[in-house]
Amino acid sequence: MKFTKMHGIGNDYVYVNCFDESVSEPEKLSVVVSDVRKGIGSDGLVLIMPSDKADVRMRIFNADGSEAKMCGNATRCIGKYAYERGLVSKDDMTLETNSGIKRLHLTVSGGRVELVTVDMGKAVLEPQNIPINSDLERFVNQPVEVCGTTWGITGVSMGNPHAVVFVDDVDSLDLEKLGTHFENHSLFPDRVNTEFIERIDSHTLKMRVWERGSGETFACGTGACASAVAAVLNGFCPYDEEILIHLRGGDLIITYRKDGTVIMQGGADFICDGEMSDDYINDAKEKIVCRD
Repeated sequence: MKFTKMHGIGNDYVYVNCFDESVSEPEKLSVVVSDVRKGIGSDGLVLIMPSDKADVRMRIFNADGSEAKMCGNATRCIGKYAYERGLVSKDDMTLETNSGIKRLHLTVSGGRVELVTVDMGKAVLEPQNIPINSDLERFVNQPVEVCGTTWGITGVSMGNPHAVVFVDDVDSLDLEKLGTHFENHSLFPDRVNTEFIERIDSHTLKMRVWERGSGETFACGTGACASAVAAVLNGFCPYDEEILIHLRGGDLIITYRKDGTVIMQGGADFICDGEMSDDYINDAKEKIVCRD
């Protein structure tokens, strides 16, 4: 099986071009390729597929084999891949995801995609649609006890569920301890991605993220979007202005518009191309037990 490894500001996935390749049991394959010692090593697996609704379709699987609905960093990587590998020949393209059609604008120079701007659609704020077990109209800065501490959580969905928490110092947090407790809290019926945010100023945030199914990652595009939305809702940042978000893997620029739309801007990079043997993949899959 041929693959390409790419990253969006450190959020790295193994990409398979399903215009050319056929992938069976992708939930098991994701566990295989994500293993840093016995596989390729990644945050998960992304399938780049034909679509009858858009230019390209994306399916994304976390490192534990669970399927995600959306990944902002992967959308940018697919935009770069699709253009530079000849799947599309235009700088405005559409991408089908499990959370709807996303529109991408590619900034191209010398045949290379330098920047990808993604219309991420409207942020979802109703708890039942995030989902969060709450009867509130919006879940903004609500006190929730996790690991014996009360945290102010703001819930946002960008096609996948996010819990955003504002703290004084993100670097001092023990995410290995905290992350799994947030992810599996009874408040979140589908588990949750958690963003821990330090406000630098009215247009700058610093972020660490714990992604459900993958643990702490260097970046999360939908998480950056959710964090910008939460910052505006909590009065820390303004509507309709660019917010610079520093993630461990790099920076993203997010704008939360008053109409509810979120715009994400950032880069994407190729790491390598390669090929895994079918015998290894099949042998490894037999040993995998995936989470439902």
